[in-house]
Amino acid sequence: MTDTREKFDSELISIVIPVYNEEPVLDKLCDQAGEALSASGVRCEFILVDDGSGPECGEHLLELARNHVNVRVLRLSRNFGQQAAIQAGLSKAEGDAAIIMDADFQDDPASLPAFVEKWREGYQVIYAIRTKRKEFFLKRWLFYWFYRLFKVLSPVDVPPDAGNFGLIDRRVVDAILELGEHDRFYPGLRSWAGFRQIGVTVERLKRYDDRARVTLFGLLRLAKNAIFSFSSMPLMVFYGVATINLCIAVALSSFSLYHKIFTGQAIPGWTSMIVAVCIIGGFNSLGIAILGEYILRIYRQVQQRPMFIIAHDTGEAEEQERHPSGK
Repeated sequence: MTDTREKFDSELISIVIPVYNEEPVLDKLCDQAGEALSASGVRCEFILVDDGSGPECGEHLLELARNHVNVRVLRLSRNFGQQAAIQAGLSKAEGDAAIIMDADFQDDPASLPAFVEKWREGYQVIYAIRTKRKEFFLKRWLFYWFYRLFKVLSPVDVPPDAGNFGLIDRRVVDAILELGEHDRFYPGLRSWAGFRQIGVTVERLKRYDDRARVTLFGLLRLAKNAIFSFSSMPLMVFYGVATINLCIAVALSSFSLYHKIFTGQAIPGWTSMIVAVCIIGGFNSLGIAILGEYILRIYRQVQQRPMFIIAHDTGEAEEQERHPSGK
């Protein structure tokens, strides 16, 4: 791993890595990422965010921080989720730019020089367009269609197949940190922030242990956060629902009046009444659920609870050791 004890005139890149029990590959990941950035002529600092890992992983992270001055470890008080861990890492990043990458080796460290090259060309957001994914077919299929559905539903232009992996300039880091929303979707916030953006095609590697860090339920929850945070389309759907209800009411009323006036065969329409009630009731229930989802998010925002709690920060601990009086 590259050591940064000496002073350099080159740019500093902060590499933010959320970690959840991935201690077997952390040394290798940091070594390869450090070497890739060193070849690009930049310095790097690693901010490893322990998102509620077990004791073994936590101790390994602290050992990394003790042995390498360019490694800073943030240990969260519990598992707050990947999006909160990213925000925690960015809040401590001191670099001229920041790179977000996973700890499971699916984000290829060899692609980092391409990010730096585009950044030096003047681009302020460089995102990885992930190709050749190695996940299970169903997971690949869900990712594929989520990004295309999101593009239709949201006015924010999030590039298809672009996840967290990428580089953002210091100005973009500061802009994202100023956003106060609780339920976050980092790729959406990155696109919403604007600035000069470009994609770099990167092959999505196979996870080192074939055990996904995020469950299918967690991915669905993240997808729900993305859609409800960046789209009002779920509410707009009920203009269509109201139109359908009106058409059903007109059709049933016309049917009943026709037989009442012209055929004399009007029979109390138990079946038609039940069908109409069930359809309208189902639509109303769906509408209440969607409204409840937005209200719940407003409630969370009003509570103003922090997105994360840092239980231990090796960077602050070192600062206190150097300046025990706080001066």
